[in-house]
Amino acid sequence: MVKDKLNVGIIGCGNISQAYFNGLKMFPHAVEVSACADLSPQAADSKARENGVRALSVEALLADSGIDMVINLTIPKAHAEIALRALAAGKHVHSEKPFAVTREEGQKILALAKERKLRVGCAPDTFLGAGLQTSRKLIDDGWIGRPVAGTAFMMGRGPESWHPNPFFFYETGGGPMFDMGPYYVTALVHLLGPVKRVAAITAVSFKERIAGCKEHFGKKISVKVPTHLAGTLEFVQGAIVTLVTSFDVHAHKHPCIQIFGSEGSLNVPDPNSFGGPVAVFRPGSPDWAELPLANPYHENSRGIGAADMADGIRSGRPHRCSGELAYHVLDVMHSFEESSQSGQIVTLKSTCAQPAALPLGLRKGSLERDQP
Repeated sequence: MVKDKLNVGIIGCGNISQAYFNGLKMFPHAVEVSACADLSPQAADSKARENGVRALSVEALLADSGIDMVINLTIPKAHAEIALRALAAGKHVHSEKPFAVTREEGQKILALAKERKLRVGCAPDTFLGAGLQTSRKLIDDGWIGRPVAGTAFMMGRGPESWHPNPFFFYETGGGPMFDMGPYYVTALVHLLGPVKRVAAITAVSFKERIAGCKEHFGKKISVKVPTHLAGTLEFVQGAIVTLVTSFDVHAHKHPCIQIFGSEGSLNVPDPNSFGGPVAVFRPGSPDWAELPLANPYHENSRGIGAADMADGIRSGRPHRCSGELAYHVLDVMHSFEESSQSGQIVTLKSTCAQPAALPLGLRKGSLERDQP
């Protein structure tokens, strides 16, 4: 039996919060945002007024028995604390990436959720967008044959020139791997399944950065995490993928993700977006062929993962942005630095199910074919 939609409280009213407020409005059958909270009462009040919800303190939101699920949009080092507090309060939790800063924190979240019979999920949910879902459909249907290899590149010069609070990007839980790596690793697991082994080399190329944003212009930023990470992922199904994440590159022309199969190649769109383009090359073709997208979520649909979790809670089916997936991604990301420090290949101790693809024929606002 399908239950009523879940009441949602958002904790963390920073830059990304409005995208969630907007995106969740697409799924009124599954969720309704009723309150928000932030350490800054002014930030919570502003978002509450903008979106027609109640502004609460973090403590009051967690204590509110009318809120079924918390969407945790705090900074990375607070993700685990808020998730654990929400679970202890009897609420399901969907967090922004990363799932946690350490493996130990991630394991505690999974254990408490299991103990309390609650669900946990985590961004990114961009793999539910039209671009990555179309890419998955092409792989599943054999357009490129058996995937044997791939490349993935996330490279830029860092966020300190524009972000109003750039400091946490260079603290534990930050850096290009923990900031942007979740998009790339999650997309690869969505396309190819879980990872078996990691071999990598990492570096702190510049020990100090200078803030360029107007809020902190000219301030020095101490770099405490690797800013260039290059490695190889071996997937359980056999594919070998090169992944580079970097805040040390001024410009490049590498594609975001390409998957190479026994019968062709697939160009996968930016995993930090929901749309395309998606292109395939097959032997005998004169060039790459761009293909139409296979679902309606090609524009910014942040929150679709949380809505999918709520829909799964209501109907009893597994949700796609699962805690197990997020923990496996966290495990992969930690393995880069561990491999670099030890000089050894790291065999993953975690695994997860490959997330189920969204069905074809969806209408915008639906997550299953039989929904309105």
